[in-house]
Amino acid sequence: MEPLLSTSTSTSTPTPPPTRDRPGARVMPLGDSITDGHAAYPGGYRVALWKRLTAEQYDIDFVGSMTNGPADLGALHHEGHSGWRIDQLDAHVGSWLRRSEPHTVLLLIGTNDVNQNYDIDHAPTRLSALIDHIRAAAPHCELFVSTVPPQPDPVRERGIRSYNAAIPQLIAQKGPRVHLVDMWAALTTADLADGVHPSRAGHEKMAAAWYQALRTVPAALAPLAERADTAPPR
Repeated sequence: MEPLLSTSTSTSTPTPPPTRDRPGARVMPLGDSITDGHAAYPGGYRVALWKRLTAEQYDIDFVGSMTNGPADLGALHHEGHSGWRIDQLDAHVGSWLRRSEPHTVLLLIGTNDVNQNYDIDHAPTRLSALIDHIRAAAPHCELFVSTVPPQPDPVRERGIRSYNAAIPQLIAQKGPRVHLVDMWAALTTADLADGVHPSRAGHEKMAAAWYQALRTVPAALAPLAERADTAPPR
């Protein structure tokens, strides 16, 4: 059996939310075990993304109720929940957002809907509802929504392509603070460690894709108090 997008050896553990005394932008990595990090690569793309951002002198903090990662990851918090589908994130996302109060959210979810063959035809509808709930709970945040990376299994890849194809039009309907990141185009199946989870090189490519997307939206990396427009979204 091919692996689901989860790992029983994950070291992520629930923790209290971070304090609010840090002045920088709070970024919430949100998703499944690709966000959490594969057993061989704890921290996943978050490690390389943190290094890119801090090397460019961005003052940021990753936030969320979970923590894991290597010693060189300076911000361990996240909301990467191994094995979870869209509906499972949706059941909890409001409380996570209210606790952590992120300025920016990086959302990558849907692989487990495909891998578990969970009503794939309606996965975009579930994603749409999740986005709406994120926007309602955190109306000032910049939300970056990623397509799902490719997989070598042809059946799963058909499901992934069908799901991904619906995302651009969906995001176009969600307003100016919702942004597309095409992770499917950024990675190939050669960038996977086990047919599902990215390798170290894959995580580096993911970090580059997130980084480039964040750089196109200056408010995404600025503390809320420094943003020019903090009015409720249209």
